Amino acid sequence: MSEENPEKPVTAPMESQAQAETRIGIEDFTRVDMRVGQVLEAERVEGSRKLIRMRVDLGSEVRQVVAGIAGAYEPADLLNRKIIVVANLRPAKLMGILSDGMVLAATAGERPVLATFAEDVPNGSRLK
Repeated sequence: MSEENPEKPVTAPMESQAQAETRIGIEDFTRVDMRVGQVLEAERVEGSRKLIRMRVDLGSEVRQVVAGIAGAYEPADLLNRKIIVVANLRPAKLMGILSDGMVLAATAGERPVLATFAEDVPNGSRLK
């Protein structure tokens, strides 16, 4: 430390055994393929209060993704929005509809909040 910068040095906090066991290595993180996608179409899934079916442009392909965000977003408000999609997740059926990816969102109270960008990012760009 110098006299010009009297701040204390940063130290790593002690972590519990449970915290240490839940941490992943960089090799695990790099296996998750997160891509920028742009919502081309969005509609509520008939018979569901939570699900929205979207067609998302991932740059090299367009995928159908189903997300449980209908309680927080109207389909029209999602059009052209840039979102983050986990692109290498195994497809899953939700209410009989194939979802080929997962949308990333935070939870604020009970409400999902989509992870988006403050700047324009090309469709298909990989997050790292």
